[in-house]
Order: sequence, then C-alpha cells, then structure tokens
Amino acid sequence: MAESTTTKKTGSTKGAAKTTRQQNAEKGFTASTTLANNLQAVLVDLLDLAIQGKQAHWNVVGRNFRDTHRQLDEIIDDARTFSDTIAERMRALHAVPDGRSATIAKTTSLPEFPAGEVSTTETIDLVTERLEAVVGTVRDVHDAVDEEDPTSADLLHAIIERLEQFAWMVSAENRSPAGR
Repeated sequence: MAESTTTKKTGSTKGAAKTTRQQNAEKGFTASTTLANNLQAVLVDLLDLAIQGKQAHWNVVGRNFRDTHRQLDEIIDDARTFSDTIAERMRALHAVPDGRSATIAKTTSLPEFPAGEVSTTETIDLVTERLEAVVGTVRDVHDAVDEEDPTSADLLHAIIERLEQFAWMVSAENRSPAGR
C-alpha cells in the first residue's frame, strides 16, 4: 500500500506541495538525532533533580525543616511530572528515552548531592544550584529544539518557568533584604 500524502497550502496559486514523511499524521513527526539527544539531556537532568530532591527531602535537618521538607516534595513532584512529559514527547517523536540509573549517573549535568544529613541552609543552596543547573540545560538546548520542533520547545518553556520560580522561592529562604 502506498504511503498516503496530504497537501498543504503554499500561499501561491502554483498548487500544493506534498507533506514529508515527517509531517504525515499517520506516521508522526520523527525527531532527528539532535532533537532526541537534546530532549534526552533534559530528561536526564529532570530525573536526577527528582532523585537528588528525594535525597535532600529524607536528610534535611534544622530550622524551617517542615517548610523545606514540603517544598522539596513540590519540586520532586514537578520534576517527575516534567520528566514523564519529556519522555512521552520523545516517544511521540519516535525517539527512545533512556532513564536508566547508569545513564543518569553518566550523563547528568548536576553535581552529586552530599551523603548524610544536610542542614536546611545548605540544602537550600544545594537545591537552588541544582534547579539552576537544570534550567541551564533546558536553556542550552532550547533554540535547537525550537528550530526543529516548536511543540517540544513549548514544553521546555513550561519547565523553565516553573523551575526558575522554584529557584527564586527556594533561594529566598537564605537571602537577606537587599541594601540591609
């Protein structure tokens, strides 16, 4: 059976152009290796953020423990949700996400979280650093992703917005008012 083709308007009266295989709704858009690798980098950092967030959640101690503990739950939940969204987007684009622990350990851009109990003050700084690292990864790949697949870039926008909000809110715990 021949692959079906559809037409799109070209804006001219010379006729319509066939869509490519990548645009065929039946087969779906297929991510290039670059797009798949860029989304994989975001996936790995989000998975590691969730894992490290859980490590922090279990081992944070000190002043404002309860608030920090709860805020870490929010970060973990969003990181897990975002990682699932990215992995499912990869599958929709016929790419294969790799969330295995060895892959995460080998390719994450996040520094390792310290072992043992960590004070709330240090946890705030460590988590802020990791949030900013994930945002850095997302921003690093954004333009290339947007060029090939604006829909995936829209997902990245939501991730950036939420993680930057978390970084601001978390880091505020250790800040003093400006000018004082």
